Amino acid sequence: MNKLDRNAEILGYASQVLLDEAEAVNKIRQYLNDDFTKSVETILRSNGRLIVTGIGKSAIIGQKIVATLNSTGTPAIFMHAADAIHGDLGIIQPDDVVLCISKSGNTPEISQLTPFLKKNGNILIAMVGNTDSFLAREASYVLNCTVEREASPNNLAPTCSSTAQLALGDALASTLIKLRGFTSQDFAKLHPGGILGKRLIMKVSDLYKYNEVPAVTADAPMQQVILEISGKCLGVTAVVEGDRVIGAITDGDLRRMLQKNPDYVNLKAADVMTVNPKFIQEDTLAVDALELMKEKNITNLFVVDHEGRYRGVIHIHDIIKEGIV
Repeated sequence: MNKLDRNAEILGYASQVLLDEAEAVNKIRQYLNDDFTKSVETILRSNGRLIVTGIGKSAIIGQKIVATLNSTGTPAIFMHAADAIHGDLGIIQPDDVVLCISKSGNTPEISQLTPFLKKNGNILIAMVGNTDSFLAREASYVLNCTVEREASPNNLAPTCSSTAQLALGDALASTLIKLRGFTSQDFAKLHPGGILGKRLIMKVSDLYKYNEVPAVTADAPMQQVILEISGKCLGVTAVVEGDRVIGAITDGDLRRMLQKNPDYVNLKAADVMTVNPKFIQEDTLAVDALELMKEKNITNLFVVDHEGRYRGVIHIHDIIKEGIV
C-alpha cells in the first residue's frame, strides 16, 4: 500500500468513527421521556447534592458531568462505585439524589451499591445502556443511553457509549442551567480565576487606576504637551477644561504636527487636539472596552464616571495582559 492509500485509509476510518459517534448521540434523543423530566425536577427540588457514581469509563464521564454541574449552580460530588462499597458510602446523605452511570447496569459494584441507596431512602437515577439491567429495574428513573455498537474495532472499547453518556450528561446539566435561571454573572462568580470569569466580571475600573492620568489645558504650549505624553507613558493626553475632556492628543498627532509645522513653538494644545475623543465609563466591562478599541482602531480610551468627569486612561495592553482577547 502506497502512502496516499495509507493516508486515505487512516482518514476514512477516523471519519467513520466520528460519524458513528454523532449518530449514537443523535439516536438517544428519541429516548428522552418523562423519566428525564422527572430527573430534572427531582434534582431541582432536592435539598441535598447530586452524587454521581460509576465505574470504569463511566466513572470518568461522571467526573466530567460533576465538574459541569458544580460550575453551573448544581452542587454535585463524584463518588467512585468501587470506593463506595469500601467505605465511601458516608458521603451520601439522606437528602442527596444519586445518578449512577453504567453501560451494562449489571456490574458487581453497582449491584452492591444499589440496595444501600434504596435502604437509605435516596432517589436513584440510572443513566444506563441496558434498560433490562439490574440497575434500570431498581432505579427511580432511567435515562436511556443505549447504543447499537461501539465505534472501536471489534466493538470493544467504549466510544459511542461513553460519548452518549457525556452528551446526555450535558443535556441534563444544560437543562438545569436553563431552569435555574443561571446567568453569565452567576457563572463568573464561580470562575473568578479564569479567562471566562475575567471576561464576565473585570471592569475598566479594575485596570485604569494603575495608570497615570495625563492632562493638559487647551492653552498649554506644545512643549508641555510633549512632556505630558512622554512622561505618562500612555501615548496620549487628555485636553481638559476643569474635570471634562474636550480633546485628545496622541503621539501620532505629535508626529503629524512636526511634519506639517517644524516650527511648533507657538502652537497650543487646542491647535493640535482631536475634538470629541472616545470615552468609556469606568464600570464598563473590560472586554467591551477592548471591542470598542478594535472597532475604532485605537489603543486608548478616556475613562469617565457617571457624571462625565475625567478619571484616567485605559490602554489596550492593560486588557490584553489580563488574557482578555
